[in-house]
Amino acid sequence: MKIKQYRTQFIKELSPFYDAYEAESFFYLILEDKHRLRQIDLALNHELNFFEKDFIVWNSLLAELKKEVPIQYLLGKTSFYGLDFEVNENVLIPRPETEELVEWIINENKGSSKEIKILDIGTGSGCVAISLAKNLPNAKVYAIDVSKKALDVAKINAIKNNVDVTFMLKNILELEVLKSDYDIIVSNPPYVRNLEKAEIKKNVLDFEPHLALFVDDNDALIFYRKIAELAQKNLLKNGQLYFEINQYLGKETKEMLEKMNFKNIELRKDIYDNDRMISCKVSKTL
Repeated sequence: MKIKQYRTQFIKELSPFYDAYEAESFFYLILEDKHRLRQIDLALNHELNFFEKDFIVWNSLLAELKKEVPIQYLLGKTSFYGLDFEVNENVLIPRPETEELVEWIINENKGSSKEIKILDIGTGSGCVAISLAKNLPNAKVYAIDVSKKALDVAKINAIKNNVDVTFMLKNILELEVLKSDYDIIVSNPPYVRNLEKAEIKKNVLDFEPHLALFVDDNDALIFYRKIAELAQKNLLKNGQLYFEINQYLGKETKEMLEKMNFKNIELRKDIYDNDRMISCKVSKTL
């Protein structure tokens, strides 16, 4: 069968689950991953064919996509901030909104000539820590996660992207103080409340790790408050704290930081015009 014909069939079979644009994007992601062929290659040569053995792979992937398994997990990889990352069911799939947080940190620190110590709390796949290490040559980057399986993925990604990141297995909620001081602490902690589950797509709700996603409705800022408390003790003078936040809790997160006497608090929106990230400095007179 010609590849172009199969593409039409592939998109049609996925139409009950995804819109045509998304289904087509899946087709080309698989085509490049499995056959090293790009969209332009197919456009230039309409006569390209699949062999019989190819359908075993494609039909297997098609069946999983119909279950709404994320394409990134099926291929075992994704892109983030121009870098390649391995992903599996033990880590969240990196989002474009998180790239904006990384961009913010890089833009505010890329001109620094001194060594910058950075701690990423809840690193998951390592996408934030690794992207910062790759783009800030003067940075010494550390990363914490409560999941050993997540850290195993992050360590692979650090090697893949040729950066040096120190990974630590810790439960942030059990720490009273960090063992070192930092210029920057960044975190994209769990922030989705159970009451928001109805808004979450099946491919996220059924397949991505709930440990990294959800918090109790009655204490939605538990991680932010704990990390802010640690930042008060372990951020150096003029040190910066950065968070990715729940879009519905921007006001509440800002008020919490104000009550904790942080200064220079800045709340930013993401590309979708949602409150998505916040930065502040610790008040120290040292």
